[in-house]
Amino acid sequence: MYFLPEFGSAPILMNELATYLAERGHNTEVITTIPRLDGNLKYKKRICIKESNSGFRIKRYWTNMTSTPAGRFVAWNIYTFWTIFNVFNIRKGEILFLRLPPLQLGLTGFIAQKIKGAKALLSVQDIHPDLAIESGILKNPLAMKLAKALEKWVYKKSEEIVVISEGFKENLLNKDVDPQKLKVIPNWVDTDFLRPLPKDNPVAQEFSLADKFVVMYSGTITLSSYITLERILEAASHLKNENDIVFAIVGEGMKKQNLKEKADQLGLQNVRFLPFQPYKDLPHLLASSDVLLVPLDKEKSDLSVPSKLYNFMAAGRPILGLADRLSEVARIINETNCGMSVNPEDGKGIAEAIETLKNSKSRCAELGAYGRKYAVENFAKDKVLKMYEDAMSSLRKKIL
Repeated sequence: MYFLPEFGSAPILMNELATYLAERGHNTEVITTIPRLDGNLKYKKRICIKESNSGFRIKRYWTNMTSTPAGRFVAWNIYTFWTIFNVFNIRKGEILFLRLPPLQLGLTGFIAQKIKGAKALLSVQDIHPDLAIESGILKNPLAMKLAKALEKWVYKKSEEIVVISEGFKENLLNKDVDPQKLKVIPNWVDTDFLRPLPKDNPVAQEFSLADKFVVMYSGTITLSSYITLERILEAASHLKNENDIVFAIVGEGMKKQNLKEKADQLGLQNVRFLPFQPYKDLPHLLASSDVLLVPLDKEKSDLSVPSKLYNFMAAGRPILGLADRLSEVARIINETNCGMSVNPEDGKGIAEAIETLKNSKSRCAELGAYGRKYAVENFAKDKVLKMYEDAMSSLRKKIL
């Protein structure tokens, strides 16, 4: 749904996937939305734009730009309409890669299979409607019933489903999804681009982070982590007398203003809100940190595995995972020994974990090295993208 030059991990990952497939000789086309970029005249007041990039085609379509939950739901439906509209341009034997959410894309895949003899590979990035229900976005009993019915129908009609973790697979198995349809392929990270770098670098200098112990969150400020980000502010309050500790919250999102207001209410001078940084600067941004945060609200810990977890591991910094102890995020951190996992509702416990890391530079270096090694061995871009290509090629063989 979102593609470069949009900010965020999804646009970056999808650009890397499209580029890889095109370089491998596959005829590749991206159906996406017009970017939500203020002041960009190229995209202003346009309904449809066709572009080309790195050997593949891009078709961008207008959608609703409102960032409220209701507006986002409308945008999901508009985008789904455009994907269905494009089904009539595809040919038998072609493969649709559908990145969920929105869950409605299952309808696109069904139509493509029935009308055009194509095949669809569903990639489940978040568990919906569970996440919307746990976030309090979906409250109406009838709406919840309909959403769950749609989810059941989508998985029943889909031929192959990729999930990004074993926890996601377990969630779908508990919903009686056929295990033969399920395949676990994690998201990936460019371990050549994101790598351990010196802390004293141009980004650290620009934001006066080089001589501080920096606890950083970098990413979209979303509903799935907002409550835990508030607990991070509570941790900052516990540590406000530690003059050498700085909390850097980097990114944008519908809850950023709420978070800034909370920081003002607590009178926090040790928290800095920074805008999204250009992607080319991401390695230096992450290198400016001493601890990287992966927050997930407790009720949603089993419903999402943020791509930033893999990015942070590749950057070689210790990770503080704020998620339920039984969550996939906590499991990965504990099994790889790349950081610490803390109850996301415990602001004081978060502060104590940060102090523990701050007081042991050698331990921080060790945890970061473990994470880096695991990321290279398991999440390296070319290795994982080959798994996706193989999954698509396997589907295509069922047609031809």
